[in-house]
Amino acid sequence: MCTFTNQFISSQNNMEFLKAAMMGPNAMRVAEELASCLDINENMRILDLGCGCGLSTLLLTQKYGAKVFAADLWISPTENYERFKSIGIDDKAIPISVDATKGLPFANGYFDLLFTVDAYHYFGDTAQMLPSLIPFVKKGGYIAVAIPGLKYEFGKNVPDDMQPFWNSEMERTLHSLGWWKDLWKRAEGIEMADSREMACCRQAWKEWQTGYHPIVAEDIKMMEAEGGKYFNLVQLIAKVI
Repeated sequence: MCTFTNQFISSQNNMEFLKAAMMGPNAMRVAEELASCLDINENMRILDLGCGCGLSTLLLTQKYGAKVFAADLWISPTENYERFKSIGIDDKAIPISVDATKGLPFANGYFDLLFTVDAYHYFGDTAQMLPSLIPFVKKGGYIAVAIPGLKYEFGKNVPDDMQPFWNSEMERTLHSLGWWKDLWKRAEGIEMADSREMACCRQAWKEWQTGYHPIVAEDIKMMEAEGGKYFNLVQLIAKVI
């Protein structure tokens, strides 16, 4: 399934690029699995919302040839532009700064696809967010999300082995597939096309633990304690109608 990612990281230089760019479970691998459930082509205009350091953008431009607006709040457009130039995708990838909670600077119906990996859980956990994004995708287009999640809702019963790592942000952002489906079903103007737990979860987390980000050391401890019992990756795809 993830043939592009596997080929990309077969080069040591590319693997070093990946280690430096990851900000969570390997976004390139997660993006490739999510993209495999969509019909993406070179004529599409895509908003990669919460693109981070652009691993998902690289996948969308290089594998599919699509034009991608690489939008992020935490990573500056200049930093991403330099990164995109270094890997030769600056002709297809347009870096911009966006805070999704404050509205998007685009025309209604501008995108064929809104694509977001390892990011939506940080800003999309309210009933208002999805309806605010739908207008920017043309009728018949899709909104596709892949995010870290839980196999079941903890509520107030956080497992003992997770309590040393659990905090208010995790409590707010990490939810089960069922929780996200219930939230999305409240939105008008879409129909659910797909929802599932993703197959690449273990591999994407394993690759993240080789990265250079400062929080990796703590996440290694967390994943050792988790032991495959609690975490998953949640995939949600909706068609705009």
